[in-house]
Amino acid sequence: MIIALAEYARLHNRSGDTLRRLAENGSLKTAQKIGRNWTVDSEEEYPSKRKAKSKPITVVSLFSGCGGMDLGLIGGFDFLGKRYAKTGFDIIWANEINPAACKTYRENFGDYIVEGDIGEQIKNLPSTADIVVGGFPCQDISINGKMLGVNGKRSSLYTYIVEAVNKIKPKVFIAENVGGLLLKQNEYSLNKILEDFNSLGYNLSYQLYHAEDYGVPQTRERVIFVGTKKGLPNFVPPKPSVFAPITAYEALHDLEEHPQDKTFSHIWSNAKVSGEQGNRRLLADRPGYTIRAECHGNIQFHYALPRRISMREAARIQSFPDSFSFPCGLRETERQIGNAVPPVLAWHIANSVKNVIEGNKNKV
Repeated sequence: MIIALAEYARLHNRSGDTLRRLAENGSLKTAQKIGRNWTVDSEEEYPSKRKAKSKPITVVSLFSGCGGMDLGLIGGFDFLGKRYAKTGFDIIWANEINPAACKTYRENFGDYIVEGDIGEQIKNLPSTADIVVGGFPCQDISINGKMLGVNGKRSSLYTYIVEAVNKIKPKVFIAENVGGLLLKQNEYSLNKILEDFNSLGYNLSYQLYHAEDYGVPQTRERVIFVGTKKGLPNFVPPKPSVFAPITAYEALHDLEEHPQDKTFSHIWSNAKVSGEQGNRRLLADRPGYTIRAECHGNIQFHYALPRRISMREAARIQSFPDSFSFPCGLRETERQIGNAVPPVLAWHIANSVKNVIEGNKNKV
């Protein structure tokens, strides 16, 4: 994809002046000057003085779901006309218990995902990796769940991230959960999680992220913990990447005339208005509402059309590229999309983590 040189500079964390010099001296092979502005192919690798390829940054992924977090960590996808470049991360081992989510993961990434209970599969972890990542189940913490906290059967699964970090000793670990974890009623759960993560001996930071600040067309709050090994630079959270949130109209309007298409996942629930949930209608001039995993077909209504949003539209609101395939039925796809970490948000986290690892590479 041909993009402006300024956009290429932003993707590679370089200054515009540096990139302009590279374009002028021929180091950027695809650079072209059109009028007063330079353009370049987004797929062109950033020129390096050293020809030797750097080793990939290896990742072990727990609670992988359909792969939203992993897609963001890897990069190399387009969303709403923007290119999210490859990061140099390589997923070497992934685990998910849900067979349908594993089917979707294999369809988009490959056969390396290990299907099964993490309690049984953790003994098969690789011995080394640069990063351990996991979005541990949130149903017991979410305001839409039973609010059992870390004493609940599912949310206590974060302890497997602790175990994995203890075994692998990665340079960095990343853990993700719902924004509700920071609510007063979850204070005990948060403190217990912090206590267990701090016991690993890493420099730990955590922050509440608003997905709409990072180019995700959705109001979605997530807490992300990042632990960095002693001796590495501290993790610096990515700064918001957009001046104004992407609206539902901007994300979805080109699909308004698109017919139902199962292969494209442009299918929708015919559920009527529910007495308990499912009455919300998207607002065209605002980001979409949080996509939930367990809405039982009662997903939000389209802002303009007399129907609920399709699975492809829900995937767009979660920032999945249109190239991402969902081979399962409507209800399973709905669950997978709702459980996912928005890939675009994960991509921004990945680039900040990459700065940590590469900023002190020779001392680790």
